[in-house]
This record gives sequence, structure tokens and C-alpha cells, in this order.
Amino acid sequence: MFIQQLYTGCISEAAYYVESDGVAAIVDPLRDIDAYLKLAKDRNATIRYIFETHFHADFVSGHLDLAKATGATIVYGPGTVTKFPVHVATDGETFAIGALSIEVLHTPGHTLESSCYLLRDATGRPHCIFTGDTLFVGDVGRPDLAQKGEEITMQDLAGMMFESLQTKILPLADDVIVYPAHGPGSSCGKNLGPNTHSTIGEERATNYALQAQTKEEFIRSVTDGLSAPPSYFPVNARINREGYESLDDVLQKGLKPLTVAQVKEALSNDTLLLDTRPAAVFTHGFIPGSIFIGLEGRFAEWAGSMLSFTQPMIIVTPEGKEQETVTRLARVGFQNVVGYVAGGFEAWTAAGEEGDMIIDVEADELAMDLPFDPNLIVVDVRKPTEFADGHVKGAVSIPLDEMTDPASMANFDEEQNIYVHCAGGYRSVIAASMLKRQGIHNLRNVLGGWGKIKEEPKIPTEKEKSVLN
Repeated sequence: MFIQQLYTGCISEAAYYVESDGVAAIVDPLRDIDAYLKLAKDRNATIRYIFETHFHADFVSGHLDLAKATGATIVYGPGTVTKFPVHVATDGETFAIGALSIEVLHTPGHTLESSCYLLRDATGRPHCIFTGDTLFVGDVGRPDLAQKGEEITMQDLAGMMFESLQTKILPLADDVIVYPAHGPGSSCGKNLGPNTHSTIGEERATNYALQAQTKEEFIRSVTDGLSAPPSYFPVNARINREGYESLDDVLQKGLKPLTVAQVKEALSNDTLLLDTRPAAVFTHGFIPGSIFIGLEGRFAEWAGSMLSFTQPMIIVTPEGKEQETVTRLARVGFQNVVGYVAGGFEAWTAAGEEGDMIIDVEADELAMDLPFDPNLIVVDVRKPTEFADGHVKGAVSIPLDEMTDPASMANFDEEQNIYVHCAGGYRSVIAASMLKRQGIHNLRNVLGGWGKIKEEPKIPTEKEKSVLN
């Protein structure tokens, strides 16, 4: 028996390679499939099955490209309807993986087709369970992702989740290993724990959703405090159900070097410019109108939340990062990259074109300016819960994911001196680039964000007790 978790931290996603006697299966593969193919080749194994726990909403699966490359069968749980060939398994159906077997456990709740895969060893003893988005470390999948055409409420799905956990998960032995599809930071649950795997026993003892409670209590506990899902989730779920352009084709289209003249022409025709360089580099100079989303942060998630999936896109990247950028965009469904700026921002300025910049300031400069500038306004782009837990007194809360709506920035005027911050400095640069695109240029980016601001005794802060209570 050989099992390997392949974890991608920037989107908190876990895929799995399972193998026995030269036969392999992949659970919940990412769109870029080279790692799975290499593992199988290095181990002289054949990938026979691709097990999908559900229609993922936070990333595009590699099921189609992997099936095409290997001839493997794509397996989904009961009730699945797709626009491409799959094996729709029945509840309790088993598949042989060499000397091992995988049993399908239909566990609706996160989605209607959600299923877990119970792996038994050569003796038939349950060894581990691939739980997808049904059970996480310390949490369960969010029940508010019903797709278009599914006449079902969040409460209905939460009720299904309760039954799935009670009848399919909790009866398992304490030593069965839990391998979920996501780890900390994922938006597929409310508050996932810090680890990427666990055991049934550990979850039985510590996971709030597995504690003794009535069905009604469970429904309340998993739905209360649930923030809105990222806006790109329905897009990815649809792509996973209907199919997509091959990653090779996406890369071929997106990895075209473009001259400054070609970039200028494209920008005049409503093409989006995405700059993925580090934040500290971007603020010192960028092509006017660029949106910043740096590769060093949760890049794919913020791209999915902030950018158009249909508008043509040109990228500016650190040298040598072009393919990584297009690949990471493709992971969340972007197929609209039409090239990159050859030579980057340096080529732009070398051609005599004007650049733009964002002024960075330290928290102590904010502390000095606050008492003496009546036009100073602090814009906090963290989540509402972060804002409620502590913020600059009088600050304006505009969560970053709301800044795609120009109305959220419509109340600023030219006399205001805007100081933008987030928790640590990544999201605030995204926000500043969005403000710049809206023609708001009198702004500062507070380096270190709230982490540095709260250490400044001269900056008055407060909490929103009504929210926290």
C-alpha cells in the first residue's frame, strides 16, 4: 500500500495518490496533472481510476486531462450528471486497487452528489477515508453551495450532512485516517483546523460538528456565522460539471510574449492587465491601470474573486514565472490569458511609457498624520469579522472582495487622503490597485497592516462589540 497526499498550499487543496500492486488511483486531482503522471511513472504504476468526491467549487479538477492522458475512468458518486463520460457509482460500490479496495459512501450535504471513499487494506480492514468536503479537520463542508437548478435550501443540505455524518462517518473506528480535500485557509468550510489529515477518533473528540446534538442544533451550528462564498465558486462548479479547455491549450495561448506596442493596442480594446510581482516591487512602479495580485499570497483565490473570467487578460510576472502564473490562474478556471508583457515593467518604461506607483508608509507615519489631517481617512479592507475584532477608530470598512463593485469606492473625493491597510500588507496592495483603476490616486498603503498599526500606541483603536457578541 502506498498513499501520498499532494497538498497545494495557495488554494489549501489536497489531492491523493493511492497505489497497490502497480495499480493507482487519484482522488480529487488539480488541473495541472504532471505530478500525478510523474509519480505513476516513477513507481511503474498505471493510473486506473480518478475518484471525484464532488463537483469542486474552489478549483478546476484535472479529471478530464488526466483521463485523456491515462485512459483512467472518472468516478463520481450517486446522482451525478455531467456533460462528459463518467462512471456514476452506487452507494456501497467497491473498486479494486491492486490488493486494496475503495468503497463509495454517498454523503450528501456539502453538495447533493458528495461522496467519501473508504479505503480498505488487503485484509478488508478500513484504513483511511477520503472525505472530500464532507469532513475536514475541525470542521465540515459548507452547506450553501446548491447549484443553479437545484431546488434545495442551505438548511436542507445541512440536514443531509447531519444524516451523512451520523450514518456513514461516525460508525467508523477511531483509528481510521481522515484525508480531507482541504486544509487551513479554505473557504469550503467555516474554520478548518491547522492540519491536513486526522483520524476519526480525533475528529469525534474535537470537531464541533461531530459532538452530540440534535439535528436542529447541528443545522444551526454549521449555518450560523457562515460568510458568503467567494464569487467564483459557481463558475468553477459549472466548469467541473460541463468540461473545459485542456491546460496545454490554455498555456499555449497564454504564454505569448507581447511587445509594448501590442500591449498598448490590447489595453485600448478593454484587455485587463494583471501584475503578479511581489507587492513591494509593484508599489514602486507598474503599468497604469494594472490590477495587482501577487503570486506570493493566496493568488488563485483572490484572482477568482476579483477578476473577470471572460475579459481578455495580459499578465506581468517576475521573469521566469509566466507558466506558473497561467497555470495557477487555470486552476480556478481562467482560460482568458492572451499573453504576457515581454520584458515586464522594465520593457514598458524603457519604451518611454509612463508608469504609476503607490506610496508606502509605515504605521508610525499614520500615527503622526492622524491628529493633524482632517481629510485623512483610513480604509480597512479586511473581512468584517477581522474589522470587528479591532480597527482604527473611525476607519471605513470596505472588504476587499467588495471592491469589484465601483459603487463601494464612489464616496471618496479628491480632498481626502486615503490610507489603506489589511492585516499584513498583501490585500491592501490589491485594494490600492483597484482604487487607482477607479481614478483615486491620493492614497497610501500602510506597510505591515493591522499587525503594525495595533502596536502603535498613538493610533486610537476600537472593537465592534455588537458584532463580536
